[in-house]
Amino acid sequence: MKTKAVRLYGTRDLRLEEFELPEIKDDEILVKVMSDSICMSTYKLAEQGKKHKRAPQNIDTNPVIIGHEFAGVIVEVGEKWKDQFKPGMKFAQQPALNYKGSLASPGYSYEFFGGACTYCIIPHEVMELGCLMPYDGDSFFEASLGEPMSCCIGGYHGNYHTNKRNHDLAGGTKADGNILVAGGCGPMGLGMISYGIQFENRPKRIVVTDIDDAKLARAAEVITPEKAAENGVELIYVNTAKMEDPVAGLMAITDGHGYDDVFVMLPIKPVVEMCDKILAFDGCMNFFAGPTDNQFSAEINMYNVHYTSSHILGTTGGNNDDLIEANTLAAAGKIEPAVMVTHVGGIDSIVDATLNLPKIPGGKKLTYTQFDMPLTAIEDFEELGKTDPLFAKLDAACKKNRGLWSAEAEKILFEHFGVEA
Repeated sequence: MKTKAVRLYGTRDLRLEEFELPEIKDDEILVKVMSDSICMSTYKLAEQGKKHKRAPQNIDTNPVIIGHEFAGVIVEVGEKWKDQFKPGMKFAQQPALNYKGSLASPGYSYEFFGGACTYCIIPHEVMELGCLMPYDGDSFFEASLGEPMSCCIGGYHGNYHTNKRNHDLAGGTKADGNILVAGGCGPMGLGMISYGIQFENRPKRIVVTDIDDAKLARAAEVITPEKAAENGVELIYVNTAKMEDPVAGLMAITDGHGYDDVFVMLPIKPVVEMCDKILAFDGCMNFFAGPTDNQFSAEINMYNVHYTSSHILGTTGGNNDDLIEANTLAAAGKIEPAVMVTHVGGIDSIVDATLNLPKIPGGKKLTYTQFDMPLTAIEDFEELGKTDPLFAKLDAACKKNRGLWSAEAEKILFEHFGVEA
């Protein structure tokens, strides 16, 4: 059958085109993609082309489908998987495969498997690894955002702490500790906050920094300090650009204790070095931000690594358990993946949105692949709705949900464009 997909041919060479998919094999599954949110990692892939570690060297002749934060409906099941999967089932998927040591991943490495398309073929390794998961949620976008949320959850689980009694390591962030989310008003930072204020091992305090008042204001609006306080967490938003001495100012918030866990959300040298300076004893700094520069470095105080047990690590992606946790929490309303989303568009918006991602303000760019629609900021719905009934309906639906995207808004789009799951 035919599919329409955005494919990568080389550095900044993305093309939306229609082509024929092959017949699925007995160990493959054909799916209809409904939603695909755009990740900064895909922008980095487009910038690097063949230089990216996950990209095949023959993409100029065998282009790959981009997009890895996607969800949809199963259409056809190969003989091997018919007892486990059925046509019509909704699915979520975990793209961090690591199959037999390979870096191959949907959205980076496969000709017929990725999210920025109408239909794609899921290869055998995905099912063998348990990375294709039935999904029962009300909306597809929350399943798409389950992947980035699983990265946030994986970050929390990936941190660790020690003790001076033995060599046992305590996995995860420190309970009742201080957490800093540096540069935390972007989509992934908001995911970090949404998870951090409610999970079982939650801290006593989360401090979120940025240098943009507008971004800080939106973050405080969608995840309020009052909401965090209901869960016993003190949530503080701080503009470090307005601090005379950010290190001293951030330390003062903790009464000089420092931060037990720090998530660095921006690959900026001064940010990394600031975070290193405010770690508490046995503090863990997670360099969560993925740089495009493979020579990126920053100065770390190795004296503190030796004498005060500072830990430096990085996490990227989540695992199957993280994705299951993300989807379970979202379905229960305990986390809100929608806080990440600021723009919505159709499949025709993906090329430009991906290539210009750092220049487009706001958070996650959510796309629906079964129709065309310009990438549109949620905050623009009201003005557009004065002349366009579709945007008037979307605006009303979002305003009912504190200005956030919702399952109701998704259904309005599907009805308008005649899309059936």
